[in-house]
Formats: sequence, structure tokens, C-alpha cells
Amino acid sequence: MFDMPEWTGAPAAAPSGEPPQLFAGVRFQRAGKVYHYSAEGFPEVKVGNWVIVDTARGRQMAQVATTNPPKDKNAGYKRIDRLATGRDMAMRHYYENRELEAMIACRAENADLKLPIKIVRAEYSFDGQTLTFLYSSDEEERVEVAELRNVMGRLYRARVEFRQISPREVAKIIGGLGACGIEERCCSRFLTDFSPISIKHAKEQNLSLNPNDITGMCGRLRCCLIFEFEQYVEARRHLPKLKAMIGTPIGEAKVIEVLPMQDSVVVKIGEAETTRIEQFHREQLVPLEEYRKLQEKAASGTCDKHEGGNCDCGKKKADGAAPSGEQPRPEEQHSRGAESSRQMERRQQDRERERPSRGGQRRDEPRRDSRDQRPSRDSRDSRDQGRPQRPPPPPRRNEPRGESRNERPPAGDGDSRPNDAPSAQNTNRPPRKPLLRRK
Repeated sequence: MFDMPEWTGAPAAAPSGEPPQLFAGVRFQRAGKVYHYSAEGFPEVKVGNWVIVDTARGRQMAQVATTNPPKDKNAGYKRIDRLATGRDMAMRHYYENRELEAMIACRAENADLKLPIKIVRAEYSFDGQTLTFLYSSDEEERVEVAELRNVMGRLYRARVEFRQISPREVAKIIGGLGACGIEERCCSRFLTDFSPISIKHAKEQNLSLNPNDITGMCGRLRCCLIFEFEQYVEARRHLPKLKAMIGTPIGEAKVIEVLPMQDSVVVKIGEAETTRIEQFHREQLVPLEEYRKLQEKAASGTCDKHEGGNCDCGKKKADGAAPSGEQPRPEEQHSRGAESSRQMERRQQDRERERPSRGGQRRDEPRRDSRDQRPSRDSRDSRDQGRPQRPPPPPRRNEPRGESRNERPPAGDGDSRPNDAPSAQNTNRPPRKPLLRRK
């Protein structure tokens, strides 16, 4: 795992034996953003080398920060122009010493013109052909600096540019002591990008909302508010919310404080004089509200699998609990609001079709003749016409299978043989032995 290119910094081997594609990530400032360039033709490029690259503001000198390939290798990156020479490094050092002089001169001219801007820094290109002034402004509208550009263009034989920057970038350029007391500000030390930060990040971490406590030297919310934000969000997912009622080893309690980094909560138990403040770990808590909701859901007969009025779990449960011969009521089959009126009517029609009529006939079946509704010989009372007949009793031990007391052969004319006598059809069979009853 640790031999992969992501860890070692070595370029990944290309498939099918082709030479690997070389890349170089460069930065123009010490803690600036990394820009990738193609390093084809420069296999000797290493981290820390100085190279000349082409940018939107002309040719610039940059330092190689990484040789790892970018995520998207087919984005069409520009190639490195060449490696920096000793003459390039000497010219860069010469023009860096003149940047402070140019910034002081620009501030003096700006004071005469009384423009609402603040000159923060002056930057020369490595060959001295371009001079860029970075400024900030508190005005909401864009400030016109064309007159100041013309004045500075006559003082210096270079192409003069003005670029407005944000308050965060101003604090990064100036540097200095951080609001927390650190020697160097995080933005000047290692931050390459500025992430969007809102007051939500401070609330999630239970920080004081006092502007003096959460505001950095730039006048904006501190960049460090986002450093541990994801850890707080993940920890709060497994803890109860504030003012929630939970179960503890010593009884029901109310949450008064959540401690995400300790994975525990502070609860209040009891009222008035018997109030106690205790701290419990997450594994010792029982979510009472969720437990009660599950009980109510189980009692209502609905489920999460069938939602939107299509749940029939309650109907099956009610049908199984209803007594024989009675149809369950609609309020026992479905929970309140579980089904629409159209589905209720459709199921009511299905029940009426399945419900037997007085003569034991369904409504959807054709009417039978009255001669077919005569009572059978085995029925004892006319009131049992609509009831189903009882199954025949099991055969006796001495009777052969397939015969029973109700399936005896019909007697002949004047024949009054006892039940134990052999029939005329089975004359070859031996007589049956009488049953022995236990006393």
C-alpha cells in the first residue's frame, strides 16, 4: 500500500509498456495554490526545482511542489517552458528587492489622488517586464484606478497592472500573529484555498457567538472553524439532541448539554429539590422517544415497507384475529389515513362478493334451482341446511380401509342382518372379531 505512487510521489507506470506521463505541480507563492503542468521532456524535474511556465499574466517563475499526477490526466495541461537558470534566479532576486520601493511610490501617488483603496503589495515578474500592484477596498462598487495606473506606468518602464484581492488574501500576505496566539497565521503558513465558512460551523461546535471570539485578524470568521467541523457532525449523529428525554441507568432524564468530542451527554434527573446533574456515555443511554414511536407504529399496524396508502399488513392482522363468521371492521383492518377512499370502496366490494347469502350461495354465482336445495338424508334438522356437513368418523380398527359406518352396503328385501354379519359381496372373508373394550 505504501509503495503506491500516491505515497511515494513516483509517477505511476503506464499500461502496455508505454513510458509514464510526467506531471509537475508548481506554486508561485510559498503557501499558494498548486497548478499542474506537463513535464514531458524534463524527466529530471524534482520537488524544489525552479521552472519557467506560461500563465495568463505572461511568463512566470514557479517552484515545483509535487510530481504526483492530477486526478484528471486528460485535461490538456500546458507544458513547462524550461528549467530556471542561474541568470533567471539573479534577475528574480534583483527585482524582488525593488518591490518595496514600487509599493511605497504607489502609496504616495494614491494619497495624492485620494482613491479609496489600500496598496498591499507590489510584485515583479522574474524578468521585470510586468509590475502588478495588489490592493483592497472597502467599497462595494469597483474603484476606477486607471489614472493611478497611468501615473505608475510613467514612473516604471514595465507593464503596470492592478488587481483587487479579498480581506483574507490581505491577511495572508501581511502575515503576523494569529488571533489564537500562534506565531504565524494559518493562512500564511499552510492554507492554499479559502473554504466558505458560516455561523453554522460555530454553532455546531458549541462555540461562543461573540464576534471577538470567532473573528480572525482579517475581520472574517476564522478559517480554523472548519478544521474539526466534520468530526463534530459525525459525533452528533450518534448522540441525542438537546432537551431530549432519554433513559439512563438511574432513570429517565433530560439532556442539558451535548459533548461530541467526549461521546457523552450531561443530563438532569429529577425536579425541584431532588435534581441531579450527571454525565453518561453514549453506550449507557436509551432513546425513549424512538422507543415510544416504534411502539405506536407497531400498534397502528403500519410499516415502513408499505407506504403511501398501500399497506395491507394491518388488514391481514385484523383478518386473522376476527372470529369465524364475522367480517372485521374497517377501522381494525387499516390505520387512520393509511388508505384512500377508492381503495376502501374496492375492498368493500370484494368482501360483499365473498360473503355467502342465506342459502349458502355467493352473490356473483348463478341462482340454482329449488330442487337442488333439498336437504340431504344425513341432515338431522331443517335448520342445518346452510351449514357444512361434518366429516365422517375414522374407520374402526377391525374394519377394512375405505369402509366406515356411514358407508355400509344397502340391505336387501326383508334382510335384517346385524352390522357384524358379512355382506353378500364379501362371502369369502372371515367374520369380523368383536371389539374389546377397556374397562
